[in-house]
Amino acid sequence: MKKVLAIVVVSLMLIGNAFSFGLPKDVGSGNSYTKSLGSGFKKHGVRIVKKEDGFPVRAGEKSVRFEVRFGDCGKDKPPGKWSDCKKDRQRHELSGKKFKGEKWTAFSIYLPKDFKSVDPVKLAMGQFHQKGGSPNLMFQFNNYGFWADRQRGFMTIEQKLILPYGDMIGKWNDILIHGNFTKKEDGFFKIWVNNKLKYEYSGRTTSGKPSYFKFGIYQTYVSRYSLYEERTYPTQIVYFDEIRHGNSREKVVKDLY
Repeated sequence: MKKVLAIVVVSLMLIGNAFSFGLPKDVGSGNSYTKSLGSGFKKHGVRIVKKEDGFPVRAGEKSVRFEVRFGDCGKDKPPGKWSDCKKDRQRHELSGKKFKGEKWTAFSIYLPKDFKSVDPVKLAMGQFHQKGGSPNLMFQFNNYGFWADRQRGFMTIEQKLILPYGDMIGKWNDILIHGNFTKKEDGFFKIWVNNKLKYEYSGRTTSGKPSYFKFGIYQTYVSRYSLYEERTYPTQIVYFDEIRHGNSREKVVKDLY
């Protein structure tokens, strides 16, 4: 029996290690990440790239590159209760550790000049999500630009355009979030874009469950793309850098300003 238990424990450890993805200090700090829906996660889905190889970098020498091709749908690691393939979704994302209370989060994002929109497919490129619950705050991109989407119970409560489409293509943009993640009324969200305050909200921000940050490329209702005309589904590539979490503004933006 002891041998069986030892084998089970080791197997679980190996599975967990298989889905972990470490960010070098050059790229991120203050959190550790695992691959979302590790089963079906492709090799091209996420990788660390270097400035010396011609890839875009916000600061330092490296960034993290995400790529989603048509058919990049996965499912939960065993027992596999969730399947993107069955839910009309596809993604490559990294998910951080859960937390509660006040938190500062920063990330820089770059869309290549040849980036192709998949509108009207719903595209998220960053979100705060409750463990075992619904999203709190999503960052979505469509033909108009980059939006802050505050949610409750899987429903949008408020949307705010924080960057127009043209300002997203071929440029690095710095996003800073200060939030108090709580079900109490002293919760809040503040979002700065390129050091300018673009969104504010005060009030409850969770249902009481712990939250976690995830980022990458997440496409929902993929079948919408060819709803009105037949067209080839584009591959999307997005770069992230300076993904930092901490208890103060200075700690997360020190390499940017």
